[in-house]
Amino acid sequence: MESARLSNQQRFHIDVPLLLGILALCALSLVILYSAGGERFDLLYRQGARMLVGLVAMYVIAQVAPADLQRWSPHVYAVGLGLLVLVLIIGFVGKGAQRWLDLGVFKFQPSEIMKLGVPMMVAWVMTRRPLPPRKRDLTLAFIVAAIPSALVILQPDLGTAIMIMLSGLLVIFLGGMLWRHIFLLAILIGAALPAAWFFVMHEYQKRRVLTLLDPWSDPLGAGYHTIQSIIAVGSGGTSGKGWLNGSQSRLEFIPERSTDFVFAVYAEEFGLMGGALLIAGYVFVVGRGLLISVYAQDTYSRLISGALAITFFFYVFVNVGMVVGILPVVGVPLPLISYGGTSMVTLMIGFGILMSVHTHRKFLQSG
Repeated sequence: MESARLSNQQRFHIDVPLLLGILALCALSLVILYSAGGERFDLLYRQGARMLVGLVAMYVIAQVAPADLQRWSPHVYAVGLGLLVLVLIIGFVGKGAQRWLDLGVFKFQPSEIMKLGVPMMVAWVMTRRPLPPRKRDLTLAFIVAAIPSALVILQPDLGTAIMIMLSGLLVIFLGGMLWRHIFLLAILIGAALPAAWFFVMHEYQKRRVLTLLDPWSDPLGAGYHTIQSIIAVGSGGTSGKGWLNGSQSRLEFIPERSTDFVFAVYAEEFGLMGGALLIAGYVFVVGRGLLISVYAQDTYSRLISGALAITFFFYVFVNVGMVVGILPVVGVPLPLISYGGTSMVTLMIGFGILMSVHTHRKFLQSG
């Protein structure tokens, strides 16, 4: 049985190629954050500590059988929903948004939990019904993803809400949606966009969308982030200006240069060649995750691992896209590179789930 316990040697097995890819990106994060953060060692110490916590969490989750993760899915989802409601009631307000819970020692974003809770819960729903899913099953799965997304929009945090919804939709898609259902879903989403524009999006979010094609229409307002990041990326050229030599970041023209716009700092200092190397690292990690999904032993493992791998790709795509000006600024950090605590630990737990699928597949085949 899948839930059988591993031997001592097998219990501590992890996917080494995936781990090496993650560690390489984490090391690069510390290098670029040292520059982006103004050569502050305290920032590196905090980020390093968060990475260590995340790696420990990843290692622990990797030892848990996917069958156990499947049983835990409703509980993770329920706890996440409860915390999202709690945020709306007593959440910490910062930068005009109410997204955090202040625990005294540290603050964390419960919305990050739902980046795992939603795909886990949708996969749990899908595996309890015959595939491909029927309309009522699709409706239930859609509602499961939509409820926490709506709560996150109220914070407001449109970027995270979109990524949470996307993670759930990816599970539904991987479950074998019929083309007519995909077409119907596309129509529903398209029909909902005007309502979202008039009744959901805040004015600053609308300005970001309107200035996407012409950021110079509001160079000191909604277009400022995009303009400065494009200048930084372009000035890096082919090989970059060199580590610690980026003028845009050193003179503090790049906003949020340690978090959402850290790629602009990286591209200015390491250029197109460095950017291509970073993207190659991401492609390796995503490819390894998809490979794990392909060889997963059961439906739940295949759905959750595939959704997590593809969602990780979209994190990268959305962040880089907004930095180079092809997507609106939505506040999605660059995974494993941007400074942050909750997002780092959440990502590591997601990788732990991937490693769990890989580890227990090998165990089952050998036993």
